[in-house]
Formats: sequence, C-alpha cells, structure tokens
Amino acid sequence: MTNQVLDSMDIERERGITIKAQTVRLNYTANDGNQYCLNLMDTPGHVDFSYEAIDNNHEIIVVLNKVDLPAADPEKVKLQVEEVIGIDASESVLISAKTGLGIKDVLEAIVAKLPAPQGDVNAPLQAILVDSWYDTYLGVVILVRIKNGVLKKGMKIVMMSNNSTYQVDNIGIFTPKKVMTGELSAGEVGFITASMKEVADCRVGDTITEEKRPCSEALPGFKEVHPVVFCSIFPNETDDFKYLREALEKLHLNDASFTFEAETSNALGYGFRCGFLGMLHLEVIQERLEREFDLDLTATAPSVIYKVTTQDGEVLSIHNPSDMPDPTKIEMVKEPWITATIMVPDQYL
Repeated sequence: MTNQVLDSMDIERERGITIKAQTVRLNYTANDGNQYCLNLMDTPGHVDFSYEAIDNNHEIIVVLNKVDLPAADPEKVKLQVEEVIGIDASESVLISAKTGLGIKDVLEAIVAKLPAPQGDVNAPLQAILVDSWYDTYLGVVILVRIKNGVLKKGMKIVMMSNNSTYQVDNIGIFTPKKVMTGELSAGEVGFITASMKEVADCRVGDTITEEKRPCSEALPGFKEVHPVVFCSIFPNETDDFKYLREALEKLHLNDASFTFEAETSNALGYGFRCGFLGMLHLEVIQERLEREFDLDLTATAPSVIYKVTTQDGEVLSIHNPSDMPDPTKIEMVKEPWITATIMVPDQYL
C-alpha cells in the first residue's frame, strides 16, 4: 500500500506535508447500505478560508487529527476550537491520518451531515473552474465543478469572463487515476481538456457555459489570490540565466499563483524577482528549481509589499526595497501585519 497517495510530488512525501492534494472521486458504501459518490477536493490554502466557509453558511464537520500522539488531548482541543473559531466542536470526529484511525467515521459524518449538491441536469450548462495545470500529454487540464446542466465531449464551451470559446476534447474524473468518462453532469467534479495553449487562459473562479445554449449569469467566483512574499532568485553561474527562466516558466504552467519578472543586481547579476503565497511556497519553489532542474541558486532575504505614500499624495506598491523612492519624498510607509493567536504547551511559554 502506498502512503500519501494523494500527494503527487516527491517533496511532499519526503517532508510529510501536503502542498496541494489530488482531487479524487470516491464511491463509498455507507452503514445505511447505500452507495454515495463523494468528490474530495483540497481547500484553498489561504488562512481566511475557514472563516469564509462559516460566512457562507456551509455545513462544517470538525475533524481532530493526530489523536495517536502521546500528548494528544482531544477534549482540550475541542474547547480551543470553540473558543478560537467559534463553532460547536462537541461532535468532533477523532482521527489519525497516519494510522487510519477514524477515517470511516469521517466518511459517515460526510454522508450524514453534508447536503448533497443541488443542480438541474436539464438546465443550461453552468460550471465553475476550480483549478488548472499543464499536463505533458494532454496540455492544459481544467478541474471543473458542474453546477447545472451536462458537459459533454465535443461540446463548444465559453469562458464567461472573456467570451473565449473552445471545443472539449476530453472529459474525465480522478479515482485518483485519470478515468475518461465522456461527460459530467450537475453535482459532479472532473477534468476537461479543450486545446488551450496556456494555463493563464484559465482563470480560477470563471464560469463555463455552452456556446449554443448559454446560462443567464455567471456563478460567484473565488477570491483571486495574490503573492504576499517576494524575493529575488539569481543563478550562481551566469550561463544558467536562460535555464532558470525556462525552469520558472515550466513551474508556472502548473502553479499560476507565483509570479516572476527579470531583474538585474549590481552584485548578483541577472535574475528574477519572484512572488509567493507564503514562506513555505517560497521554500518549495526554490527547492524544486534546485532539485528538478539542477540549478545552483542564490535567494535574497524575503520581503513583503510596502505601501508608500509620497509627499504629493501618490500611493505606491513597492515589491522590492531597492525601488523605494527618495526618502525626502516619502510621507508614510506601511507594511502588512497580522493579528495571530499562538497556542503552545505551558512549558514553552
């Protein structure tokens, strides 16, 4: 049996972390004797997601992991969940993802507590674009959730954000292996390919509909994620600059959330100013560049976006401290802060 089957990258398996879990369809036979189709999807990685789920009145199941550890104290953690997040944790499911303890209880809770997807298979196609990435054999692959209607192979579809049209080449699901199905209907999650050239053509949160019979309105989209941590990456060998560019472009095909642009340093030469979602994101990208593309790199100290108000009232967003205007022209500088709650055992206070 393979551990971490939904973690596709070597770095995830080695560190025991999940950067982005593989979407999977699971056919589950519950204790009531009925079979249910469960679509398991990774949530967005930003810290506000739990509060967004609450604000949108989604049903939430509290799952407490790592109960196999000697220091585990589920009852204390339940109280902390109620105090910090503000939701009822009295019926929390206790699990150990490492040993498999309680996994069936999670699936039973999903079946019992979460409402089934609502949708009309006879309505015009209305699907939301959940994710996209580049596949060596299939090209750009789009992960979609069908809200209404049916999406079929050969159908001409429209991206409602920019009215671009494509013809669907392949449709399938993940089990977690790719399985071609030919169609997806309301309530289902799966992938499609449609001869798209770049991942940038697919905006997460966009609504997909049929060209011949379009839906009347777009679905509410996701919040667009923006880089919050920036650093410069330079090759230690000048001749590796073009290889670094090619490597960044390849990684960007599968991860549109990080940005990069060329820059020059008097001390380090030619390199790229890169933006990331956080420090872990930065570490993972740098390690993949060095490991998968055999590059010897130097990374500068990470920084955040500074909001600079000049004497004449202009507000500038500064990603690189070297771009700071003349100090005599600055009225005020702001940098992002967070309000955090840190919980540690008493002996470490």
